[in-house]
Amino acid sequence: MNLLLLATLFSMVLAEKSPRLKFTVMESPRFRFMKPENFTTVYHQLETDVLYVGGQGVIYKLTFSDKGVHDTQIHAVMDENAKERCVSKSPVWKQECHNFITVIERVGDSFVVCGTRAGAPKCSLLVNDSVLTDMPEETAASNILAPFPSQRTISLSADGNLYSALSAATGQTGSIRRTYGSKKQLKTENKWLQNPQFAGAAVIPHREKLKDEIYFFFSEANSTASLDEEPYRARIGRVCMVDEGGLQNLLPSSWTTFLKARVMCGKAGTPLQYNNFKQAFVLSSHQRIGVIYGIFSNAWNTTVVCAYSIEDIDQAFSTSKLKGYNTPLSTPRPGTCAFKNNTQAHNQKILSVIKDHPEIEDVIIPVDEAPLDLPVQDHFTHIVADTVLAVNEEHYSVIYLGTEKGKVLKVLHAIEGAFIIAQYSLFHDDSPVINMAIDSKKGHLYIGTELEVQRIPLADCGRYGTSCQECILSRDPYCAWDVSKKKCTAVPAEYISTGTLVQTLDHSNASICGHAAAPKARSTIPKQVLVDKDGPVLLPCPVRSYHATYRWEKDNCIKQYPCTISGSSCVLAPTPDLPLKEGVFRCMAEESGLQQEVVSYKLVFNGGPLSTSLASTLGSALLLAAVAHWLLVRCGNVWIKLYESQLTKFDNSFFQIDRDEVGGFIVDFCFFHKPRL
Repeated sequence: MNLLLLATLFSMVLAEKSPRLKFTVMESPRFRFMKPENFTTVYHQLETDVLYVGGQGVIYKLTFSDKGVHDTQIHAVMDENAKERCVSKSPVWKQECHNFITVIERVGDSFVVCGTRAGAPKCSLLVNDSVLTDMPEETAASNILAPFPSQRTISLSADGNLYSALSAATGQTGSIRRTYGSKKQLKTENKWLQNPQFAGAAVIPHREKLKDEIYFFFSEANSTASLDEEPYRARIGRVCMVDEGGLQNLLPSSWTTFLKARVMCGKAGTPLQYNNFKQAFVLSSHQRIGVIYGIFSNAWNTTVVCAYSIEDIDQAFSTSKLKGYNTPLSTPRPGTCAFKNNTQAHNQKILSVIKDHPEIEDVIIPVDEAPLDLPVQDHFTHIVADTVLAVNEEHYSVIYLGTEKGKVLKVLHAIEGAFIIAQYSLFHDDSPVINMAIDSKKGHLYIGTELEVQRIPLADCGRYGTSCQECILSRDPYCAWDVSKKKCTAVPAEYISTGTLVQTLDHSNASICGHAAAPKARSTIPKQVLVDKDGPVLLPCPVRSYHATYRWEKDNCIKQYPCTISGSSCVLAPTPDLPLKEGVFRCMAEESGLQQEVVSYKLVFNGGPLSTSLASTLGSALLLAAVAHWLLVRCGNVWIKLYESQLTKFDNSFFQIDRDEVGGFIVDFCFFHKPRL
């Protein structure tokens, strides 16, 4: 009995950590590629409706609207001889011997576009969204991007300059460079990086322009790993944007401010750590206050999300000892952001320290010393995030996670931890999400797979329901209950408190609506269901919130039946101890004090066939079953088993699909007629 109780409690806790709502979205504007685009890069300029996508030999300019997507294609033609030479020289890279566009960045007033060109990279300038012209000769494309698309390239445009991070591959060590723009081109020393694999880059602004920095996120080989250690270590590297290189005889074309730190992702005090940095996204402000979110994996390819304080990282880079350097550090510290004419920061001694000791001793620990609690049975592939000003005038982080099965999770990161607001199913084929871009100004999220790209709104408040309680329980910072208009509505970007919007985010609290704890009302009209007396019957209840508990009541609580969630329904089925008899069955849902009647049925036994006119009045599915050879029939999100030998005995009206609204959801229903023997 104790084991059963523990199992029940565990399942309830796990349910509260799972996505609360699950939506299948088919109406969003989308663009589908003519062929799979296995390697793509995206560029979105904020406050526009345009997304640039780099594919195989083509740049897609996609202009989104609520009505659809208009596409313009700019082709990047490659000599066929180049492909043949690539295949002959690099048979291992045969599938990548094409011109994959892996860099699209706006640098100043120009668009820089670079393609792998079958192992011989080339960069161009995109003019008028239609013509590709050659770049200046002094720009080496091989410094901007890798020769093959699977060798990941990270590009970042900042202050009129292009920064590039090239992951290591066979014969190439990997590097961080400033590659194009008004400032001097710089690079990392080979010994500073150990076969890096880059996960992202971001500008970390400061209120003093001099101190603006760029962080690079990567994993590198653990050269001291023992047999029981993972071969990777996660890192954050940083450079100052004012860096112009060293002295003529010391680091003349290299960074003089490069430092790196080890990043831990795992629960403190446990051996289980996630050392492979897969993807990063930064939410920062000009005061060095913000959060860095990262996707990490371990040796078993389990993925988690860790969050880091930018303040803590900045403090570590500013105060930590340097690894392997035991002499007291001079002032200014090695790696201090300073203009090149500052001789104190660019003398021989300080540059020698940076050259030989680029790693700090302090280890970067995640917020709450553990990954975010996101028990999702899927692998995370991409992450973006947004800072939202809520009704209480506090800022909250909302994270969007793309998964290997083509889902998108919308997650609130609040004081008490992570809360999965919703899971979105967006794609027909469940291909992995490989690209995402977020525009907080326009309120849009762009999501891409190898087959299509689409856009969804950040504030999708109408999906949460028509009641105050449903809106509040969503815990979506973008949405609040409008007391005057009596609807769940988007919080204005420049919201000034008037008392008309209601919202709670740090915990679920529907009582703020004032009547959440009131006695439940019989809110649905029972739908009459006629079935054979001896035939098995399953009554489905559409699941709205996966954090709610569901139960069935018969004849005003004379009997109660358990309800087990399966897929998107909570099905009532007869058991030897609880056979279903004639009467009214009501499916009840309860969450945080809110009780709702989802659907109700009046079960009536009838020996004759069910008429089509009566079937059309039913609001839910009746499932006929048998015990021999079975056939699966799809109805909405439910698989139905029918006795195969009886199919020929049904007339054309034996099976029909209709739609009805249940609890604010439009649901597909299946109706079955008694076989004509």
